[in-house]
Amino acid sequence: MAEGDSIARLAARLDSATAGCVITGCDVRHPRFATADLAGQRILGWAPRGKHLLMRTDAGITVHSHLRMSGRWTVLGAGRRLPRTVSARLRIALRLHDDRTLAGIDLPVLTLVRTGDEHRVVGHLGPDLLDASTVTGEGLARAAARVVAAGAQPVVAALLDQRRVAGLGNMWAQELLFLHGVDPWRPASATDPLPLLADAGRRLRHAVDHNPEQNTTGRRSPRHWVYGRARRPCLRCATPIAFTDAGRSPHGRETWWCPGCQH
Repeated sequence: MAEGDSIARLAARLDSATAGCVITGCDVRHPRFATADLAGQRILGWAPRGKHLLMRTDAGITVHSHLRMSGRWTVLGAGRRLPRTVSARLRIALRLHDDRTLAGIDLPVLTLVRTGDEHRVVGHLGPDLLDASTVTGEGLARAAARVVAAGAQPVVAALLDQRRVAGLGNMWAQELLFLHGVDPWRPASATDPLPLLADAGRRLRHAVDHNPEQNTTGRRSPRHWVYGRARRPCLRCATPIAFTDAGRSPHGRETWWCPGCQH
């Protein structure tokens, strides 16, 4: 699943490639929006919001999507078409003024709303860790308070709850907990998330600008401290990395941690 930094990089790429383009044709393959026609509208730009992606037009329309595990956006050059095996999964295709095609492929979440009504699709999200106002001063304190308010819920689950804080996916949440020596199963109310969230904001921003591979160790291999390293020795203390699969975790996500470093 794409994390906040991945969505921010994608938004920047799509913005660079399509902002200012006029849509000359539209094919929305979604039962709720099949009759929508964006032809004649100009793309104003793209904006990330946590793991959500927003494309805005000059007609006051926002195309909202969430990639989850399967979705992707691509821009095809003039004369290029999607393979037949892909076209069946196509959800939205917008033909641009220079005969390029902007295609949303296998999008599990796709919504068209008035730009003034974006709160209907992203208003439930907590503070965005890639928003500069979140990781400074009062914004960071509000984000931390939302995590602590999860009470007895494991802190890893609270960090992954996008209603509390937006932008962290499973990889970043677990790597950050390791780097700060926090047991993922510690109750959220017994955790001080303030330094962790401040660090998360810095690392996500660095990943957007300089770390597209999401390398948390600084090594060529392995790239991660605990994520995806079940039963392998911890890179710091050599304790085997513990693992709980999604079916046995209370928040339904795979979880890795070092019992030696994360007391």
